[in-house]
Amino acid sequence: MTVPKADGNAPDRRSLHERIAADLRDEIMSGELPPGGNLPSTQQLRDRFNASNATVQKALQVLKAEGLVVGRPGSAVTVRAHRQHTFRPESLIGPAAPGDPARWLQEALRRGLQARSRLLEVGEVRPPADVAAAMNIARSATALRRSQITLFDEEPVELVESFYPLDIVRGTAIMERRRIRGGTPTLLAELGYPPRRCVDRVTARMATQEQYAALEMPTDLPVLRTFRVVYSDGERPVEVSVMAKAGHLSELEYGLSPS
Repeated sequence: MTVPKADGNAPDRRSLHERIAADLRDEIMSGELPPGGNLPSTQQLRDRFNASNATVQKALQVLKAEGLVVGRPGSAVTVRAHRQHTFRPESLIGPAAPGDPARWLQEALRRGLQARSRLLEVGEVRPPADVAAAMNIARSATALRRSQITLFDEEPVELVESFYPLDIVRGTAIMERRRIRGGTPTLLAELGYPPRRCVDRVTARMATQEQYAALEMPTDLPVLRTFRVVYSDGERPVEVSVMAKAGHLSELEYGLSPS
């Protein structure tokens, strides 16, 4: 079977208002349309995209629902202050110093954000197939699952499901339905399993029903899904997390050095 080569001219099957919203969204998030500035007028957008007034207004409603712009009919539409949050994984995975809050919370406070997490569920479950494989346990085995939602300035930005080997955490505070002072990396280190290495796999996916509801997604936008495995001494996987971040609010920043 011969696979045809991409010619760069594949049709965009999205509706016109979705395509207009996508182009304007990219210009807003890249800074081409800066916060506080006005979007081009309806007439300018009609001419640029060869669209009707109704189609342009429908595209603008999408951007308003996402909180990227504000404006009333008959007035200029203004770009809102950016709410996109930059996550730097390498600064967040280690244990906190004695008496300090979790490192993700320290980072949020340093950036002037009001941050908190809301614990959703704690219990033993049969983990998904990819989690079980990463933990090196049988598909029929169970693990501890802790799920929580992270909020910045009372806006949900990340849904986190973390899984732990039962032989490590049984009988510890991680099994309890309460927050862990300093975060779970701190408690794991106290148990003799300090984080030594972390591997992230990041994909963009459409939100599941659970993610859509928990993150209060305004429209049908993708989420950034991070599949993280934390290893301790001897390459022992001690934590596997599935993190879903609202795509319109989040970006990941990795600092890489040549080996």
